[in-house]
Amino acid sequence: MPGQLREIRRRIRSVQSTAKITRAMELVAASKMRRAQLNALAGRPYAEKMRWVLADLAETLPLMDPETIHPLLQKREQTRTIELILITPNRGLCGGLPTMLNRRAAQFIMDAGAHVRVVAVGKKGRDLMRRTGQDLIAEFLDIGDYPGYEDIRPIAQIAIQDFTQGLADEVHILFAQFVNTVVQRPELFKLLPVEAPHEAETARVDYIYEPGRDSVLAQLLPRYIERQVYGAILEAIASEQSARMVAMRNATDNANELIKDLTLVYNKARQESITSELLDITGGVEALKAT
Repeated sequence: MPGQLREIRRRIRSVQSTAKITRAMELVAASKMRRAQLNALAGRPYAEKMRWVLADLAETLPLMDPETIHPLLQKREQTRTIELILITPNRGLCGGLPTMLNRRAAQFIMDAGAHVRVVAVGKKGRDLMRRTGQDLIAEFLDIGDYPGYEDIRPIAQIAIQDFTQGLADEVHILFAQFVNTVVQRPELFKLLPVEAPHEAETARVDYIYEPGRDSVLAQLLPRYIERQVYGAILEAIASEQSARMVAMRNATDNANELIKDLTLVYNKARQESITSELLDITGGVEALKAT
């Protein structure tokens, strides 16, 4: 019995130590999640204005003329090669988020109907692509928790160069969209060729662009791609930290419940041990009286 009590005490201390760790990880993830949310929200007005300008430019340009259409707007007659930018977490302990993203990526590759080249942002996606023998052309594992434009620009440049050089007929991006603290969902959309957004009809204003519409569009499109990649990565970071916060909170709650159960078992075992000792003492006293 003493050995059993020692084992239960050891398990209680072990679970208590684990609960402290998961609680600390929950707090760290919550702090990172809030900052990632703020970063994502801060860039939305800029992204919306860029989208609006692109829509205005595209509406009045002869986009269907092969001689004047911008390379990033050109649609290929056949889609033989697709490039997928796969954004996944670098680390685990974030619930089923990596599995959800990898499953969606695998499904996309199966249904693509074309050769798929993969640019992996994050170790979880990179590891899956390596294990399954996919065409992994680049990997980015050092983006960090608070990336800037300079950190993501190489990713966007790969997509732009591969598309304009004909190495990819389409470029898609897959990431975890942050909905709220407990909901993250895989988001997949076509990055290239750029499909000019169609804005709702409003009062028409003829803007004058200097040095000209073509020049402005040529400068805007690469930055639009960079912004799309940057926004996706910020969403992915917020989703990862949110999923990790929830996972660590659940782990802490489960640990506390286990501590309660083990404490109850310990108290029962200790009570049984004391009762057994009292019975032994009483039996010994009675035996002495009988002699």
